[in-house]
Amino acid sequence: MDKEHAQALYHEMLLIRQFEDKAAEMYALGKIGGFLHLYSGEEAVAVGALNALRPDDDLFTSYRDHGYALARGCDPKAVMAELFGRETGLCKGRGGSMHLADASRHFWGGYAIVTGHLPLAAGMAYAHQHRKTEHLVLCVFGDGASNAGEFHETMNVAKVWSLPVLFLCENNLYAMGTSTREASAQSEMYKKGCSYGIESWQVDGMDVEAVEASIEKAAAFIRSGKGPVFVEALTYRFRGHSMADPELYRNKAEVEEWKKRDPIPRFLEGCLANKLLSREDADRISSEVERQVSEAVSFADASPEPSLNSLFDFVSA
Repeated sequence: MDKEHAQALYHEMLLIRQFEDKAAEMYALGKIGGFLHLYSGEEAVAVGALNALRPDDDLFTSYRDHGYALARGCDPKAVMAELFGRETGLCKGRGGSMHLADASRHFWGGYAIVTGHLPLAAGMAYAHQHRKTEHLVLCVFGDGASNAGEFHETMNVAKVWSLPVLFLCENNLYAMGTSTREASAQSEMYKKGCSYGIESWQVDGMDVEAVEASIEKAAAFIRSGKGPVFVEALTYRFRGHSMADPELYRNKAEVEEWKKRDPIPRFLEGCLANKLLSREDADRISSEVERQVSEAVSFADASPEPSLNSLFDFVSA
């Protein structure tokens, strides 16, 4: 870890946290419609994972996708404008919070159907295998997805065909409002990968350095032609499943206990102790992030809504 990389990791995690906090505020003000699933608390997973991969590796994720869009390098202004449903948004206001995508960055979404993107990720991995490229596909999903049929079908075919796909399960302990232990016969998700003979392990998803190292290891394994890898990141969302979630299924003491492991101050403390960052560096990054988020809101607010004349644009039949 050098100073430049440490600053980049801290900046990305802080940007995601402050972006999500501001998105929650804008939702409460009625600026954002539909559902809003925030990534607060899980920043170390997206930032660690994407910093371990190449920019042209493909990315599929579920509807808790703001963090992945920002960690992949998408413009915060375009992401916020998409949440606002504006023409200047990442998908011209057509996708909204749950369907962020940016083909120029090999970021294919943002999928609202639980587990629906796993077969697509396997299909793209098969295309890379057929073309004999060195690309891999990162497929991110939650613990709840591991109970769906498409999950098991995808695990099976990925192993049978030895596909270059990295399955990253973000286990935040709850599938919407249901505890993993109440909904899954096997609560350690990585063991579901083991059952298909896939190289699988757990990582501390609240530690950005541990995630980055784990994904680097997985990527090296996949690129060597040995087939898929399954990584379970143990993490926790600090907010409800969505902004509409009253959080009646978990107690405040549990949330506060997990907040003691907040990946952002945890990483900062380590960087300060190892002189990778100074207090002045941290303050400068914080000010820069505040400016980025403020500009994103101003940009989104001033952007036009899509014209009614464009209602049938981008529609395939």
